[in-house]
Amino acid sequence: MSTDTPRSRISWRQVGMMGAIALVVILSLAPILWQVLTSVKTNADISAVPNVYFPTRFTLQHYAELFSRRPFLTYMLNSLLIAVISTVLCLAIGTPAAYALARLRLPGENLLLSLILIVTLFPYILLFLGLLELVRAAGLGNNYLALIIPYTAINLPLTILVMRSFFQQLPRDLEDSAKVDGYNTGQMLTQILLPLTAPALVTTGILAFIFAWNEFIFALTFITRESMKTVPVAAAQIGGTSIFEVPYGPLAAATVIGTLPLVVLVLLFQRRIVQGLTSGAVKG
Repeated sequence: MSTDTPRSRISWRQVGMMGAIALVVILSLAPILWQVLTSVKTNADISAVPNVYFPTRFTLQHYAELFSRRPFLTYMLNSLLIAVISTVLCLAIGTPAAYALARLRLPGENLLLSLILIVTLFPYILLFLGLLELVRAAGLGNNYLALIIPYTAINLPLTILVMRSFFQQLPRDLEDSAKVDGYNTGQMLTQILLPLTAPALVTTGILAFIFAWNEFIFALTFITRESMKTVPVAAAQIGGTSIFEVPYGPLAAATVIGTLPLVVLVLLFQRRIVQGLTSGAVKG
């Protein structure tokens, strides 16, 4: 007599699902692990043939070189300044616009939303030549505004679309009650509605921050002064002692340091991010 119950039997579908998830995780984390290991390998292990995948000797020399030979801390502060300001501006401009599109009946609203969606899907790299001419005409070369303004404009459509969907999910009774209590539109938006849409604010803010932190083409072209360069540009311009040498160790260390703030940011706000991505998925 078999004592197996349906719960105790092996579900091959579950095994296959877990195997697929494990494979995806391994493929996703393998490049990250490789960069981290390369950043702490000695030069001998990096250039060894066959490859040394898991070194037995570790060094922090590559990290020390980043800060001793180049002002890498300055690059990180530049990226932080540009990313934070552009993100704050994006949320400050996009949130009221999203509220207006969600609550007010504007003439040509559908056309305006279609244009915003098209801009969201438009490859921003195609704006490069036009922005270059504008930066030259305005004299914004080697100025943080040359990056802050484009980053804000590029992230605005996504911010408006995401925040608008959140405002539409909020009951109008909240706004009616606030108006009865004497709140004006600005007070109602900042004191009542924004706290309720905190997950959306965090999600869109982090997406805007990541874009501004990682952007390369605009930062490479519009900023040429060494003291104003951002992390992606500085990491790409790390060179060896000769044109034939690729400094894999310092490059890996720069990649790890440049990615670490984003990882910390996501870990700190992961609960808000999940709420922002899943809110409204289930109704009732």
